[in-house]
Amino acid sequence: MRQYDSFVALGDSFTEGLNDPGTNGHYRGWADRVAERLAADNPSFRYANLAVRGRLLDQIVTEQVPIAVEMAPDLVSLCAGGNDLLRPGSDPDLMAKRLARAVRDLRASGADVLLFTGVDPRDTPVMRRLRGRFAIFYLHIRSIADLYGCRLVDQWSMQGLRDWRAWSEDRLHMNEDGHRLVAARVLDVLGVPFDDWQKAWPERTLDPRARRREDAQWIREHLVPWVSRRLRGASSGDGLDPKRPDLTPWTL
Repeated sequence: MRQYDSFVALGDSFTEGLNDPGTNGHYRGWADRVAERLAADNPSFRYANLAVRGRLLDQIVTEQVPIAVEMAPDLVSLCAGGNDLLRPGSDPDLMAKRLARAVRDLRASGADVLLFTGVDPRDTPVMRRLRGRFAIFYLHIRSIADLYGCRLVDQWSMQGLRDWRAWSEDRLHMNEDGHRLVAARVLDVLGVPFDDWQKAWPERTLDPRARRREDAQWIREHLVPWVSRRLRGASSGDGLDPKRPDLTPWTL
């Protein structure tokens, strides 16, 4: 197992940690949970989280990647593109080319790079219609990981994340349980021992009519406002700064 002295997390709301409550008004999330575990083995461990909710791939590549290269950490996580894929006209092939250039720059800096596929959207109303677009992009990510020697966290295969009890009400962001599942998978990919955490979901049955009512409520209360913001050119991250902008010693 390699001992990491520094970790920089890049991305959008997933890496910022929505909706896993933290301290001081910030969210916690899988990246903070991983940092906490890495710091337990290394008193000099340092961590930065540059992720900001709502960021698109080009914004992450332009705004966050150069800062990470300059910080020269041992480990960088990069998860980007989910917000783009939900927008009309997004091209997963072009997105992959932009991501590959960013990964090349990060690897050239000497960092280990951690990449992610997303979760299979087949259980989500509306988004399942875009499943092919998501699948193409995530296959590109697998290829990029192979080409540049990156570590890959495959969320598509994580069955525990297909249960809605791992997600918050908006169905776009994981809750505490979801982030804990992802943190465990990341540590496993890094080869870092951790206290085993398995979520045994109690059996739950929901008749089709109740499921349709839940889906309709989700579309009305969460999807429509999200689409409305995008049509206005607004983002939930407008005006927000990263929660951990500097590479500093780990603190809760």
